[in-house]
Amino acid sequence: MSSKSYVRNATKADVPHILALIKELALYEKAPNEVDNTEEQMIEDGFGINKLYDAFVVELDDKIIGVAITYNRYSTWKGKCLYLEDLIVTEAHRGIGAGQQLFNYCIDFGKESNCSKLIWQVLDWNQPAINFYERYGAHLDGEWINGSLDL
Repeated sequence: MSSKSYVRNATKADVPHILALIKELALYEKAPNEVDNTEEQMIEDGFGINKLYDAFVVELDDKIIGVAITYNRYSTWKGKCLYLEDLIVTEAHRGIGAGQQLFNYCIDFGKESNCSKLIWQVLDWNQPAINFYERYGAHLDGEWINGSLDL
């Protein structure tokens, strides 16, 4: 491959591409009808006055092929942590190192933000993702049960 992918901070103009990647992930995770988020909400939440998340995109040949979305989380035991909500690389571009670039960017961002940990979740059946994180020496904890409540 002659072109090189690179990671940068996302902009408002990237939101349509980011939302398309989120929908692609939902399809991969067998939940295509679960995405209720909108471009307008993502712009407000990521680029508005009360910013809730940071987003980073990876580009190849001027096309967004992946995204990572993070936000700060607080641990009473460890202090400030960076939570990786999603790391998505479009299916056509998996295996070329784009996910690694995004993950490394998140690690660096967390360190620069004085976070003590990078935290994320991975589905127990997503073996390619599990293998990816294990290559980093990540601790994957099967002990905790996730909880949620629709509001």
